[in-house]
Amino acid sequence: MVFLIYSCCFAALLLIYRSSNGRINWLGVFVAGLFLRLLMFNSTPQWSEDYARFLWDGELVRIHQNPYLEMPSDWMETHAQDSTDYLESLYGLMNSPNYYSVYPPTNQLLFVVASYLSKQNVLNGINWLRILLILSEVGVFILLWKLLRGNSKLILYWFNPFVILELSGNLHFEGLVLLALLLSLWAYKKQQFLASGSFWSLAVGLKILPLMLLPSFLGTKQIRKSLGFWIGGIIVFGICFLPLVLNNSWISLLTSLELYQGKFEFNASVYYLLREVGFWIKGYNTIATLTKILSAITLVGISYISWKKKAESMGQLAEIWVLIYLIYLLLQPIIHPWYIIPAFGLSLLTNMKSMVFWTFSAVLSYHAYSQVDFIENPWVLFLEYLILGIGLTWDFKKENFNLKPIH
Repeated sequence: MVFLIYSCCFAALLLIYRSSNGRINWLGVFVAGLFLRLLMFNSTPQWSEDYARFLWDGELVRIHQNPYLEMPSDWMETHAQDSTDYLESLYGLMNSPNYYSVYPPTNQLLFVVASYLSKQNVLNGINWLRILLILSEVGVFILLWKLLRGNSKLILYWFNPFVILELSGNLHFEGLVLLALLLSLWAYKKQQFLASGSFWSLAVGLKILPLMLLPSFLGTKQIRKSLGFWIGGIIVFGICFLPLVLNNSWISLLTSLELYQGKFEFNASVYYLLREVGFWIKGYNTIATLTKILSAITLVGISYISWKKKAESMGQLAEIWVLIYLIYLLLQPIIHPWYIIPAFGLSLLTNMKSMVFWTFSAVLSYHAYSQVDFIENPWVLFLEYLILGIGLTWDFKKENFNLKPIH
């Protein structure tokens, strides 16, 4: 039933997009999309409990505690005297009480803002997180409108039920990452390389994943030779991650990232296929070995794309970034659906269509949430990636993924 309703919403999106030829009342589009996001107010995310960890980390910082030094389960034992009803409520909602925080300091700053404004109320905290994310989406709308020069493709983002669900609904911060990356592209287009490097580092500071875009800069002549880009990038990167020096907080962050990378599996594609081969050959789950091999292949693929497709314009750089994200998303063992939002937003600046397909099919990954112990159905996964495969085939057929050097 959920998928049927979602499909109807997506069909409405495509209908609006297809009928938007000619002059578009962008103010009306903006207000309508904003209204859809505001409908989420006073609602609690149903498909993700990450918000509880966001507010937990923010509350610890607010009371002058370091969220990286102790797992929530340990903190509850060692700081019983500092606990409050608010923290106990968040702890009960949390899905990661036995793991160190994986969120960079820049993200933590936003958590602190929401926690401070929550006034010790979980629903208030949720709504303040939502306000921050909706404000970032307003920024994304403005930037895409400017970069697309009023192209109707903006509708595919602004009315996309997947985007609305994951950002305003489930409260994930990939929208802020997309905003920072779009600002980097905007600055690059304006030849403001200091700002471009700064905004890219800000994206890394929000979610470490955009660090994988680094090779694309080395393959772009203007950026590679721009001292301003690297100065801006290094300074902002240092500011974003400097707090990790306190009490060696970086050790806990790396520990959680390594554990996250080598233990968890969800919504994967290529990894699941290779895992079955591993079961057949070894008789057990070879995740420890597979993740290392696939990470190495990902690095090689990213490097190859970055050097083969040498960007000479903003659109070409955006295309390389989408390809880099695509390589990563197809090869990793855990792909939460909201991971694709930055790639989807960036793809609107290119001729690629496959990420639009994925915003439709990615919701199928939530089928596991309706099962006991979150067991994934391989046929549902097959359908999700079949739809993506159709989109990729379309793109390859249209030669949008042409790997010949761009002149």
